[in-house]
Amino acid sequence: MISPWKKLAISTKELLADEGFLKSIHLVENLVSKILSLALVSVILVSLVDLIIFLYQDLFREPIGFFNKTLIEIFGMFLNILIALELLENITAYLRKHVVQVELVIVTALIAVARKLIIFDFSKATGIDLIGLATASFALSISYWLIRQMNRKHREDRR
Repeated sequence: MISPWKKLAISTKELLADEGFLKSIHLVENLVSKILSLALVSVILVSLVDLIIFLYQDLFREPIGFFNKTLIEIFGMFLNILIALELLENITAYLRKHVVQVELVIVTALIAVARKLIIFDFSKATGIDLIGLATASFALSISYWLIRQMNRKHREDRR
């Protein structure tokens, strides 16, 4: 008869063995990814409802048919939802393949920088802010191009 302490020691040893430990980490990663997915879906749905309410109120109040907010603010709301959808795509791609797809991450970052450029308020920001956004945009564009080239070459090599 094995004592409970010895059973605990054996199960702890098995858990800390490489294979058991990696399996535990994998389970935690999956759980966290699924929780993040559910949270992000709720954020997307709330943002979508908020956008619909905003558009409805803005279009059907006096003066009817005109936006009281600038189109830039409305585009910003659309792009926020698009960025959230891209983040959800990143998480679901990870759940499918258990690999972070760098191309998707870079595209998401490009959309976020593009959103910032579209809603950029020149009256409140400095030139250094614009230079920073331009630099980020350029670096992300080059990164995206390089990744695309590598992926294309990899696909051709596999044929």
